[in-house]
Amino acid sequence: MGDMDDVDNLLNTSLHRIRKPVQRNNAERFLLYTLISFAASVSLTRLFLELTGYPQLGGGGLHIAHVLWGGLLLFIAALIPILFANRWAYTLDAIFAGAGVGLFIDEVGKFITQTNNYFYPPAAPIIYAFFLLIVLVYVRLRRPRHLDTRSELYAILEDMEEILDHDLTEDERESLLERMDRIEHDPSSPDLTRLVKELKDFVSSNAIELVPNRRGVIDRGIQKTRQFARRWVKQRDLRLALIIALIAMGIWVLQNPALIFLSIFYPSVLQQVVAEMVSDGIVFARSGLIWFEVELALQTSVGLTLLISAIFLAVGKDRRGIGLSYLGLLLSLTMADLLMFYINQFSTIVTAIVQFCVFMGVLYYRNHFLHHKVRFPEPEGEFVSKPE
Repeated sequence: MGDMDDVDNLLNTSLHRIRKPVQRNNAERFLLYTLISFAASVSLTRLFLELTGYPQLGGGGLHIAHVLWGGLLLFIAALIPILFANRWAYTLDAIFAGAGVGLFIDEVGKFITQTNNYFYPPAAPIIYAFFLLIVLVYVRLRRPRHLDTRSELYAILEDMEEILDHDLTEDERESLLERMDRIEHDPSSPDLTRLVKELKDFVSSNAIELVPNRRGVIDRGIQKTRQFARRWVKQRDLRLALIIALIAMGIWVLQNPALIFLSIFYPSVLQQVVAEMVSDGIVFARSGLIWFEVELALQTSVGLTLLISAIFLAVGKDRRGIGLSYLGLLLSLTMADLLMFYINQFSTIVTAIVQFCVFMGVLYYRNHFLHHKVRFPEPEGEFVSKPE
């Protein structure tokens, strides 16, 4: 019985190892396509409906809601990877899935209210929170991960598709060979390493037809953007632009808290502000007013943080300024904007886009102009500071 138990345990362990999920090669890029199409789907749908007066497709009691089109796109997105094995299928699938879920979740207000209220105030923050969750998954996927022989072989076999389509470039072959070199001498998987050696001999042979190196439209756009940034984006200019942007955003964010603070001294004005929020359906209970107060506190914190960070940048304290601006913008994009979507609904989209652009500028400044210093030994035994 003991031997049988050992065999069962070994089989279960092997099956578990075989069934362990493997992250797809370029998974973060496909998820980025989903994010972009999701955001574009919701934004363009709301904009179109606002400009056209919220028309209804159908008549005589029939109304074809755009949630049905979202379901159709999601169904197509589910079929594409089932029917096609080509790499382009995953790009198309990501775009269809993002657009489909955007059209679907845009009508979430109808699904969580008894009156099918499309304009239900909590619907906007629910959509934004869902978007942030996808962003969190995307950030997680971009982290460096441990690659074992099995995971690398998944990526290698996927890249072999270029050979089948007679579309392999020299750069792609070099990338394949680099992957194979990393796992060729792995002692833990002798069968797999033998397969890798056979594949390496095949890929290295002159029998494979290579095509000239070329980049896709997206890759060429990224490359040109990076070249433009390296040539034209200087530290002094970017610092000045960030200072102006942070001051402007800080003042803009502090506008509402300042008006509410001043209205305390004028009770009639404060009562009018609260009455308008009630009439607009923004505050319909005591809890709504509490969330509005939380939003004011967050706006105050964000606004002051952005202004202080601009001051640090202006006096040459770049690390403190960039650190504070990073914290303030991250707090705004996650927590403050979540409540702003509840208070101001989808008009907050423009504000969130502007904040995101400034946030990307802060990240660029931190990554390109604030290098971490490390120490390297010189032949004489002395240490000097050099950038990583």
